[in-house]
Amino acid sequence: MALPSFREMIGTFGRIGLISFGGPAGQIALMHEEIVEKRKWVDEEQYLRALNLCHLLPGPEAQQLATWIGWRLHGLRGGLVAGLLFVLPGALVIMGLSILYAYAANFGLFAALFLGIKAAVLAIVAQALIRIGKRALNSRFKTVLALASFIALFFLNLPFPLVVLGSGALGMAVATYRPQWLRLKPPIERPAPAPRGALFRGSLYTILGWLLIWAAPMLLILATLGPGHVLWTIGAFFSQLAVVTFGGAYAVLAYMAQEAVQSHHWLTAGEMADGLGMAETTPGPLIMVTQFVGFLAAFRAPNPFSPLTAGIIGAVLTTWVTFAPCFLWIFALAPWMERLEHARKLQGGLAALTAAVVGVIANLTIWFALHVLFGLVRESAWGPLRLYSPDWSTLDWRAALLGVGAAILLFRFRIGIMPLLCVAALAGLALSAV
Repeated sequence: MALPSFREMIGTFGRIGLISFGGPAGQIALMHEEIVEKRKWVDEEQYLRALNLCHLLPGPEAQQLATWIGWRLHGLRGGLVAGLLFVLPGALVIMGLSILYAYAANFGLFAALFLGIKAAVLAIVAQALIRIGKRALNSRFKTVLALASFIALFFLNLPFPLVVLGSGALGMAVATYRPQWLRLKPPIERPAPAPRGALFRGSLYTILGWLLIWAAPMLLILATLGPGHVLWTIGAFFSQLAVVTFGGAYAVLAYMAQEAVQSHHWLTAGEMADGLGMAETTPGPLIMVTQFVGFLAAFRAPNPFSPLTAGIIGAVLTTWVTFAPCFLWIFALAPWMERLEHARKLQGGLAALTAAVVGVIANLTIWFALHVLFGLVRESAWGPLRLYSPDWSTLDWRAALLGVGAAILLFRFRIGIMPLLCVAALAGLALSAV
């Protein structure tokens, strides 16, 4: 199998970065078509093996898969270029849209367009819940685990990292004593992997180097602005998020949205849905919505900078701390890929994480629906339970009508995400005139 030139690889991943719409499923399929089927730079077995590794890691699996392909073709520089080209087009578009949003969010035309987009996002997230649920919940234990994770997040308000990491730990234990509960596939027999000593030394140097790269902007902010500045809070929050984003972007959006809205008060629930709509309409990973959140958070607390300068710094910082760990995971662990395939406990942890993600997305779906459809949602406690009580007099009939219409187009007529968002935006504009 002939490897491509470095220039040829750059051109291919530049094109992939510009047209990688449709979320992780569409992006993984696009790379499979371009890299495996058309160009045959990576064979089917290698591609699936790398995809399994990326599912084990926190962060956007499609971007990590692009990084691994680049690393496989041209080493460190190939991984850097492929990973960056997968992210940069969407990041630049989100940056421009965030600036426009910050200055034009109060304009009637802009608000009307996003009324429809938010309603369409509800249908999109519901579709993601159904698709992932059908694929992930193939045993009774996994179904119970998904239900438990939903209850833990929605009703008990337990910390998201605790639910995710606890599910992984439970899956590792179940894989040891009751593997049939997880329906794990038997490992594929392969030639003996490389010696551990050489792999360990290489991974250690890689981890240390990328930890320094990851921490560099945070150290600069600490030295110049101090730990009380909003930029430090943004960097610390999204650095933590980068470590626990198992299960793809939809899985972590509930935690990020609720923390950004309810704990940090960086934006409203409606604005969070607007940001998700932006990310759905742009190429690259859906987790790029974090850049929108980082921009608004810094834009609204800019001192000592101007609002625009602070917003741009906040967006760049958010993107840096979100994606630098992705390169760390791939460059440190890709050489261990063949050994990881035989790690039964890790496979069990991944299976349990995937099941728990269904409950996480269910939490996100209901939380978004309440805040998009109702102008006022009260939160109360009943013993250890947290309850949401929407004020029915604040129901937005336009958002409800648009949401039902978007669901019909998506589930009945199977319209694509981009056409759906365009139709919903235009419908929101028309209804806002009523």
